[in-house]
Amino acid sequence: MAIFRNVLLALFFLDCFALTALVLMHMSEHATLGGAFGAGMSATVFGRDVRKDPKKIAIGVLGGAFFVLGVLLVVL
Repeated sequence: MAIFRNVLLALFFLDCFALTALVLMHMSEHATLGGAFGAGMSATVFGRDVRKDPKKIAIGVLGGAFFVLGVLLVVL
């Protein structure tokens, strides 16, 4: 049981570091001064499609894994 807990703890720390790195790297196009004048809307004709953004999807998956691993570590 202790080995399983240590493996989960190692996965939890790796997930924490990966999630932190992705959140820090994920810069919105609207965060700069050009975003105030509509420069962020130039990615597509009708605006940026944020549903297909791979960084956003990865952040969601890593966030879900963070939650699940955290709950598992509390229960064990």
